Amino acid sequence: MSPSPPVIAIDGPSGSGKSSTSRGVANRLGLARLDTGSMYRAVACRVAHLGIDPTTNPRDAIKVAQSCHLEIDTSAIDDRVVIDGEDVTKEIRDPQTSAKVSAVATIQPVRDALTARMRQVAADRGRIVMEGRDITTVVCPDAQVRVLLVADPAIRVARRQAELGEKVDMAQVIDSIVRRDRDDSTVSTFEEPAEGVTVVDSTHLNLDQVIDAVIDLVPVTLR
Repeated sequence: MSPSPPVIAIDGPSGSGKSSTSRGVANRLGLARLDTGSMYRAVACRVAHLGIDPTTNPRDAIKVAQSCHLEIDTSAIDDRVVIDGEDVTKEIRDPQTSAKVSAVATIQPVRDALTARMRQVAADRGRIVMEGRDITTVVCPDAQVRVLLVADPAIRVARRQAELGEKVDMAQVIDSIVRRDRDDSTVSTFEEPAEGVTVVDSTHLNLDQVIDAVIDLVPVTLR
């Protein structure tokens, strides 16, 4: 028997608001939360620290994903991420990591290894909000609530620019969103909803409205 699915699964492209929305929903409903993208980012950091080039040496990158000790905080507030004893909480959000993560995340055995870990977290925590690229379709397709969060590309770029501030210029922001979506779409379908997945378009909604829209989909018995 497969592990119990999470209460809420949220997928979407870069800059669609997945992280802020999942954090807000988890906080309001008193649920755990898992940002699955942080797992790929943590592995990308570890791979870089070990001097591994995943494009020319995917085998060693796969070994890292399969054997690393990964600690992800699943509270609605904290985002602490530790891999093999090293705290990479800040580093995984660095633009340099964003530029490297697709090279790791598009290796299918890496995805397989981390998908198994994600499912285990869902089974262990039970009542949890999980967000990523393919939670509704691959990781937990039987989740009680399945949402695809989308937004106009220009809005997504503007949001990411505001989030990063002066760390990067607009060209880097556009590249990080457009290129990452293009690269990740080769191994994950997150731009079109699968059957039974509800689309929430956040283009003209503020964060509270998006959170409300997701919570409205949650059965009363699960709140």
